[in-house]
Amino acid sequence: MKVLVVDDEPDMIKVVTWSLNFQEPDWKVISASSGEQALEQVAQNNPDVVLLDIAMPEMDGFEVLKEIRHFSDVPVIMITVREGELDKVRGLELGADDYITKPFGHLELVARMRAVLRRARSWPLSHEKPFVYEKLRVDFITREVTLEGKLVELTSTEYRLLYYLVRNTGRVLTHEVLLDHVWGREYMDEIDYLRVYIGRLRNKLELDPNRPQYIFTERGEGYRFGS
Repeated sequence: MKVLVVDDEPDMIKVVTWSLNFQEPDWKVISASSGEQALEQVAQNNPDVVLLDIAMPEMDGFEVLKEIRHFSDVPVIMITVREGELDKVRGLELGADDYITKPFGHLELVARMRAVLRRARSWPLSHEKPFVYEKLRVDFITREVTLEGKLVELTSTEYRLLYYLVRNTGRVLTHEVLLDHVWGREYMDEIDYLRVYIGRLRNKLELDPNRPQYIFTERGEGYRFGS
């Protein structure tokens, strides 16, 4: 297990490193103090998870995350001193997997990291034939998603969400059910996570995300795939 900690404050890196080494001595912790260093570390060392501070000079965490998502789907947990909903939504829209606010407890940090890693590693498996609906095809064995024959690049979280939707085509899945299956029980109240990732899927799959043909909203209940 390799963890990349990105923060421009050396003391913060030391505290997080100490905490991780104490709770998970088998984890290897590497660090970066700038956005450029972070991108180099991700490219060269292929970490299993990234803890990324938002408030950094020159290249902030949002910019770093945007660049990471151009070449890697490594799980990223954003770290911030603010609890603003707009910051959280922006991070999720750019591809963050989770969000934690300073000051945070060391137990909470490790718990969130374990949850993110669990989601990234425990892919839904199936030996059934590929799912085909209109111009969309999902191969459950290779986990490839194609639209009109073209490969659609999805993060692990996006794929898990799509998986549970297509496996229940025509059924309304409540917010709670989707959050439980995709993120885990610790995230049952994080409706923002679900809303943002539904938006990300629509942007990748729908011809017009505002007039969806695949993923429909059932107001006050949840979401439904297909008719």
